[in-house]
Amino acid sequence: MARRTILLLATLLLSVLAASSAEAETSKSSACVGKPYSYAGLQSETKAHGVAATLSPIAAPAVADGHVGGWIGVGGANVGPGGVTEWLQAGFASFDHEQRSRMYYEVTLPGAAPKYVELSESIEPGEAHHFSVLEMGSRKSWWRVWVDHKPVSPPIHLPGSHGTFFPQAIAENWNGGTGTCNAYSYSFSDITLAQTSGGKWRPLTASSVLQDAGYKVVRSSAAARTFVATSL
Repeated sequence: MARRTILLLATLLLSVLAASSAEAETSKSSACVGKPYSYAGLQSETKAHGVAATLSPIAAPAVADGHVGGWIGVGGANVGPGGVTEWLQAGFASFDHEQRSRMYYEVTLPGAAPKYVELSESIEPGEAHHFSVLEMGSRKSWWRVWVDHKPVSPPIHLPGSHGTFFPQAIAENWNGGTGTCNAYSYSFSDITLAQTSGGKWRPLTASSVLQDAGYKVVRSSAAARTFVATSL
């Protein structure tokens, strides 16, 4: 089955404290794949008006170069109307030399640069939060991000997005241009899809597995809606 376009976390210029560790050095020395981004996760086989899941960083990440992230979202590069790029995603991210997770959401509008919004600068390993990316019931193609059942974003207009997106639950590695396999481990549980604008949530049942070299998807139950995405 052909892989659909995957969402990308924007490369961000953040000032962070350098942290030296044996894990980071190990990940930096091991070549990943011959492309900048690698993925592990699921993509729905059906279109939906939103996606929700409980996410948790199982262990502290180790980022030598680039970034890692675990998120749910809709849209992607070249999948908007007329092939434009637009997306909305929410979850956890870590950047160069970090061994901590940040909570964020990110929106990319047609013709505009990605906008990263940080919701928390430090999430502990094992800390779980429920994320939702949902089209608003009263406004077609307008979306909001919810964390722990509370709205954390303003209404966001994704032009032409009504009924067009295949939701995703994905972990990713960007190798910073050095071939680095950064280390991460994220838990995704109880993934649900919104059948209508504003809700009517149903469990994810049919999905494609995305699993690049250096990373894997581990099903933690027989249900399609629960898994762990982890580095090797």
